[in-house]
Amino acid sequence: MRGYYLISTEHFTDRIWFRDDDDFKTAMNLIAVASFLTSAVVLDFVLMSNHLHFVLSGTEEQICRFLSKFKRLYSMYLFNYRGTSKMLKRNNVDIRPVYLEDESLKRAIAYVQMNPVAANICVYPHQYRWGCGDVFFNQHTKEGTPIDSFSKNSREKLLHSRVELPSSFIVTSDNYISPDSFVAKKLVENIFKTPKSFQFFLRQSSKARNRLEKDPMPSFRDQTINMCITDLCLTMFKTETIAELNKANTAELLKQLQYRFSSDLAQISRVTGIPYPEVTKLLEDFR
Repeated sequence: MRGYYLISTEHFTDRIWFRDDDDFKTAMNLIAVASFLTSAVVLDFVLMSNHLHFVLSGTEEQICRFLSKFKRLYSMYLFNYRGTSKMLKRNNVDIRPVYLEDESLKRAIAYVQMNPVAANICVYPHQYRWGCGDVFFNQHTKEGTPIDSFSKNSREKLLHSRVELPSSFIVTSDNYISPDSFVAKKLVENIFKTPKSFQFFLRQSSKARNRLEKDPMPSFRDQTINMCITDLCLTMFKTETIAELNKANTAELLKQLQYRFSSDLAQISRVTGIPYPEVTKLLEDFR
């Protein structure tokens, strides 16, 4: 029996899913691939630094197949291009049914949409690039190139897969499949009925209500800080990696991340790969 499901992966505390834009783009493309191969319908999704959220429609079997396919394909990419293995095997997934009748489906979609706002990455969900915040109730036609315009080799390189996606799928100028191509836009718009109703649920989302009330300035993304760590190590300590630093210098690097990027300890742990308790101890021991 088909239903609606909110899917959330466990938050990594000492690592991130995506190191840079290439990782994000690959994941965007693999969502399209996994959805096409399993017939699981994507209503909503967002890719955050250390976790993911989806709202999917399908049978329980389709949902499980989608998650398995996506994680397997992305794990292969991480191994082939990052040399990282088995990272996602330890990442648990919560699958929760939601329903149109009691509005839990609407609240789930709003919850997913507002993740980057709650994380203080952006002020409005449509500003966040790695999700589908700008898809719904947007009359602007996304520009791009039909995927069948690419050569077979180019498609395989783009998708990290040999799957033949529908010719209607559009590749953006940034080289990833536009969410408009595979997200069930009309279904979601029919669920909310009006833009006003959609905005109401976004504003009422417990995930981001406090952030909206404070009207915060966006903070630095994990990826931005991650890309700066090597430069900081070279500039300050003449080394390229954190692993080469002694404890005192590691503590100084952590202080610099706090000072330069206003990073909290959880973010520092994610971008450095140093467990949270160790980050806390280093900063306490080397005040």
